[in-house]
Amino acid sequence: MRHLQFPFRAMALTSAIVSQLAGGSLVGVFLGKWVDSQFSTSPLFLILGLLLGLGAGTYGTIHLVQAYTGDD
Repeated sequence: MRHLQFPFRAMALTSAIVSQLAGGSLVGVFLGKWVDSQFSTSPLFLILGLLLGLGAGTYGTIHLVQAYTGDD
């Protein structure tokens, strides 16, 4: 029965990685667009939000994979 668990754990890890990267980027873009609309600074905060979102997603993904593999 153990051999059936591995594909599901791999799918769960893959979907968590995708959601970390996509979610961080999307939140950054939407917040950046909102700030740009408030201050008429388009596309400054859109770009900053995208970069911060990518950074946050990457940071979260690194920690997720480290926890999954057991590395410190």
